[in-house]
Parts: sequence; structure tokens; C-alpha cells
Amino acid sequence: MFLNSVPKAGTHLIRNILRMFVHPDQHWRREYIQHALLSRSRDAFLVDKPMISWGHMLFSDEAAVALRDTRHIVLVRDPYDWVLARARFYLSDEFQGNLEHIKNGGAAVEDVIMMMILGAHGRVPDLKDVFSMNAVAWMGSRAVVVRYEDIVENLKDLGSKRAEVFFRQLLADCGLDLPADWRDRVEAGADPKESRTARENLKVTAEVPKVLSDTHKRVVDFHAPGLRALLGYR
Repeated sequence: MFLNSVPKAGTHLIRNILRMFVHPDQHWRREYIQHALLSRSRDAFLVDKPMISWGHMLFSDEAAVALRDTRHIVLVRDPYDWVLARARFYLSDEFQGNLEHIKNGGAAVEDVIMMMILGAHGRVPDLKDVFSMNAVAWMGSRAVVVRYEDIVENLKDLGSKRAEVFFRQLLADCGLDLPADWRDRVEAGADPKESRTARENLKVTAEVPKVLSDTHKRVVDFHAPGLRALLGYR
């Protein structure tokens, strides 16, 4: 089972929940699997030795071959909210890279948000490129697309029949059964303390809005027309 995701779409959340249903001996712990590391990570996808692994695997011929016989989940997030989550990460102490100069007010937050949408030349890929290669390209395969917001909504209503149906299907897509104590496992895995990049745990150097402005929403729609609808957002 490979838990693939658009970067900053909630990877830690789905990983921490689903690994509660897999024996620790079957956890792939070496690293986040990405395209650049694929050649040394192929044993994570062995049919005769199933593992739960996770990462950000963009679509490619090599990735398609490696994941052919693996249960493959692709986590996506509403691009409107993804832009803000990405901005928070790039402005946090957790991020160490070639954009340190935008932190601590180095660039206006509104401009940082634009970078998250349109990219920063030579430094950060744009929204359309990230979603195209990490999500949209996999939609034509046997991969199962899961929306971050659906996980969050069902976590808020964990005692409901709706949540039971949702998590039963999610586990089935991963080749797993729903045990009697599934709610306890989901609740434990979803604890924000288990994710260093959860919003509550990030030390952000500038205040990022909780809701994307109407102008920035229009820029997203201009930059990637049809993307939100393709992913099931309205």
C-alpha cells in the first residue's frame, strides 16, 4: 500500500491514521518516497512482502511501473486551502530551503500566497504543475483519490454511521478490514501531536489568513481552470 499525496495536502494525517491498522513490522520507515529516491525504494512495493509506505510520487513511466501492483491512494486537497497550507509551511521554521528571505516579513504575505499559486521562478513549482503531476495524472490509473476534507469531516463526526462507512471504504481501498476498535485507532492516529507539520505545531514567522481572499481565488481559477471541479470541489 502506497499513500501518495500532493505535498501539503495532509500526508501526515492519512499516514498516521492508516498505519494504526498495519502491524509495525510492515511499516516502511526508511524515508518519504519521492521520484528522485524511487530506484532505492522499490522494495517498498514488493507483492510478496506488502508494506505501508508514503510519499509524494509524481507521475512518470518509472513510477507507473513501480506502483503497478500496489494499492495506491492519492490524497488531494482543495486548491484554495492548499495554497494557504503551503504558505504556512514555507513561512515556518520547519521549512529550510532557498526561500528563507521571504520569512519574518521579508515578503508580504499576499505576495507569498501568489508564489504558492504561480510559483517562484527557479525555486518553487506552481500550483498547476504540482497538482497535474502529483494528482491529476494518477486519476486515469487504478489509484484511489481521497480528499483531505472528507477525512476531516468524518473525524469531526466519528461516532456516526457516515464515518463508519467512510473509514470502512478507505480501509477496503487499502486492502484492510475494519476492526471493532477502529474508532479508537482513527482517533489516536489523527491526534495533531503526532504530526510536526500540523497547523497547531508549526511555528510560522508571519500571519497567514485562514481563508483565501476572493482575488487569490480568482487567480487560482485563472491559473488552473477546471482543476477544482476535476477534483470534486465546487
